[in-house]
Amino acid sequence: MSHAHRPIIGVPCLVGIAHFARDDAWFPKIYGNVIDYLQAVEAAGGAPMLIHLTTNDDVLNTLYQQIDGLLLAGGEDIDPASYGAPRHPRLGNPDPLQDDVEIKLTRRALQDGKPILAICRGIQLLNVACGGTLYQDIPSEIPGALNHNESTDRQDMRYLAHPVLIDSDSRLADLLGATEAMVNTLHHQALRDVASALRVTARAPDGVIEAVEAGSSAWVVGVQCHPEMLWNGADPRWSRVFQAFVQAAGGVNVERSTFNLQRSTFLPSTLNLQRSNFQPSTLQPSTLQPSTLQPYNL
Repeated sequence: MSHAHRPIIGVPCLVGIAHFARDDAWFPKIYGNVIDYLQAVEAAGGAPMLIHLTTNDDVLNTLYQQIDGLLLAGGEDIDPASYGAPRHPRLGNPDPLQDDVEIKLTRRALQDGKPILAICRGIQLLNVACGGTLYQDIPSEIPGALNHNESTDRQDMRYLAHPVLIDSDSRLADLLGATEAMVNTLHHQALRDVASALRVTARAPDGVIEAVEAGSSAWVVGVQCHPEMLWNGADPRWSRVFQAFVQAAGGVNVERSTFNLQRSTFLPSTLNLQRSNFQPSTLQPSTLQPSTLQPYNL
């Protein structure tokens, strides 16, 4: 792929804090994202472009027009107001602006048929944007679940904590060349009611959803693990996912995908799309204990 014609992959920013003053008296906010996402996109042949969080839809639309694909990265918990649920006591610190910007970008990309790769928080955001809901805290809402924060507990983001079982009839299985893979795990939230526009393509042994794809021909893949931490070491097969994503972005079809969301402009994040229910698997749960650390989605 020519460097002069690299597909542009939009990566919405996270909010951080910059420490400039020696006495730590000045803490301006900064926008950025974890470098591993950007390196994975670049290594796959893409050109990552950070999209800052803005309330100005004209600015957001201008930025959106520049991208060929959308990568939804990890981050904080999603505000349950986005899917009509009350807050759980163990909810983290949602950023409503980030939720709103990412939901708008996701719905627009789905409408336009632009490829989407959604990672960790990203798979959750994708589901919410399409009308689905979330478990806000796995340990308290899914009895007998695995420890889905084990990589966090071990302070090793690349630690392969548990297997996932992958649908043989899926992009993910085709790309990994397998129907089972060991993954890292750094989350305490998970998909609950899966939007009708998506289909489940992988689960953990406890039934927690680990991957989804578009129910249409559009290139839309969501994974709950963090492949950006795996492709260049722990499991090189994940590089194929980034490569396929970037290649799809390079040949994006400007015509409407079969999602048929029937929208031509950005809409509020409160839209209630149709949902379909998926129940947790009845497979025997692991004996691993829930994390005792503060849960978060990296």
